[in-house]
Amino acid sequence: MARPEAAHVHLATGLALRDSMILLVASRYPNHAQPLWNLPGGRQQPGELLRETAIREIFEETGLRATIRELAYVSESYDRSANVHFINAAFFVEVTGDIAAPKNDHVVAVEWVAIDEIVSRIAVAVVREPLLAYLRGELPARYAGYEDAGITIEWPRDSA
Repeated sequence: MARPEAAHVHLATGLALRDSMILLVASRYPNHAQPLWNLPGGRQQPGELLRETAIREIFEETGLRATIRELAYVSESYDRSANVHFINAAFFVEVTGDIAAPKNDHVVAVEWVAIDEIVSRIAVAVVREPLLAYLRGELPARYAGYEDAGITIEWPRDSA
């Protein structure tokens, strides 16, 4: 029997560094009791290039203006329980401006976080591990793949 085709979700995130600190956001999801920390970013909208997704999402979630410098890495994973395939393009960005209240209701915090605090902040391994490997220079192919995401994310109904 043929397995049903997985849904595909394309994500773009921004990796902003400032004085050995990384910009992170905490977001609430309906199926998680506590907010999850991540790089600012989110789902690609129809007709949008991934670089445009990263710039838009960074502004919506932090109020900061982003300039893409380069593609840092690509990661992909499968949420086997929901049959969803995720591809994330993480861009190295420069940001300007001041952090402002998010323009969506699922982001509950925006902070510059010390690199050595990433392990304690980012609980999701498929988010944390490629970021740490990239920062340590241990992701030479700039790619990380995970057969199982180990987590299911339900997005708020009004978020894109």
